[in-house]
Amino acid sequence: VQLQASGGGLVQAGGSLRLSCAASGRTESRRTMGWFRQAPGKERELVATITWTAIRTYYGDYVKGRFTISRDNAKNLVYLQMNSLKPEDTAVYYCSAKDPIFGNWGLWGQGTLVTVSS
Repeated sequence: VQLQASGGGLVQAGGSLRLSCAASGRTESRRTMGWFRQAPGKERELVATITWTAIRTYYGDYVKGRFTISRDNAKNLVYLQMNSLKPEDTAVYYCSAKDPIFGNWGLWGQGTLVTVSS
């Protein structure tokens, strides 16, 4: 499975962006998907996750109420709607797929840069 993230860009504080993650290849595994981010000089952190059925989602405290993760399994797409963006949201955002057997985040996309200006 290959993952391709897109949708990043430059936005003013308070604005919105929607990131997309397209999965290609052998996508038959029912994987939990996630978005992570890494700001300059900081460690990568988990932003949000969504299970295959989308029944369960998880959000980091720093994005709760502002970001929404969703997925369209028919199109092999995962989205991250980001509203009320803050300068501290500036980071490279990565999508990832959890291995259904081992439970680790084993698959990663190339990342898309989000820059929020104040």
